[in-house]
Amino acid sequence: MQETHKKILFKYYSDYLEETVSETMWAEIVDLEKGLFKLDNIPFFGPLIATDDLFYAEFDEDEKRLVYKETIENSGNSIVQVIILEKGFDKEIIREKLKVINCLSEGLNDSFISVEVVRDVDYSIVRSILNEYEANDTIQYAEPCLSDKHRADLLKN
Repeated sequence: MQETHKKILFKYYSDYLEETVSETMWAEIVDLEKGLFKLDNIPFFGPLIATDDLFYAEFDEDEKRLVYKETIENSGNSIVQVIILEKGFDKEIIREKLKVINCLSEGLNDSFISVEVVRDVDYSIVRSILNEYEANDTIQYAEPCLSDKHRADLLKN
């Protein structure tokens, strides 16, 4: 992974944690000289970027590493955050349900999941699954990075 990818530092304010967060994520090198990369990780806390988005990063002397500066081109993918509210609920149940419709996810701990919704997935289906669990007070979810394509999916229904 080292030859084709770099670890990039993302610093941003997290509404979830109510503090500035540093998160390192893998990115595919698009053009190292120009500082262009494509995100190859599912973000946990919500910089406004999704997997496969093209972004600019530059070397930061203080951090001694590449640091995210701005998103150049959106992929059409979205990121959704899910917090498990119900004690003892197995987050893998939701992860599996979402995986069936081609939504991969990363679990941070027993109560937090970050979900990648790729462009080709109809977001209204994802939202109906999440709404079902939210209605039962099992989860709460946020849409920190919802693509224009997925916003359009919601308007069709």
